[in-house]
Amino acid sequence: MEPMAVVQEFWARMQARDWVGLGALLADDLVVEWPVSAERIVGRADFVAVNAEYPEGWSIHVMRVVADGDGETVVSEVEVPHDTMGVHRVVSLWTVRDGRITGGREYWTELGSDPSPQWRAEFVRPL
Repeated sequence: MEPMAVVQEFWARMQARDWVGLGALLADDLVVEWPVSAERIVGRADFVAVNAEYPEGWSIHVMRVVADGDGETVVSEVEVPHDTMGVHRVVSLWTVRDGRITGGREYWTELGSDPSPQWRAEFVRPL
């Protein structure tokens, strides 16, 4: 599979809660960083487990997936509404080699969680 297709399939398997299938897309020594919460997940098993254990009530809406010219880097933007936790967005930068995701850096945030400061009010419009 091409890197972009791997990432698209990653999100499809995530939405389907296909944890075995998700794991098949990941390298054994996968490393994923979540800078916003200052966490690093090392290894396929832990990455699959942290997602499988996430409290139910969520869904995945892929907004876009783009690949850069080197053929290994794929960026995705995804919206993740949750029944009780609100709407989150995640921008993920994935490294894909030989049909498997080997690394990632994901920036998760809840919509509106970082309010606009008053000094910018005359220059910006709310989303």
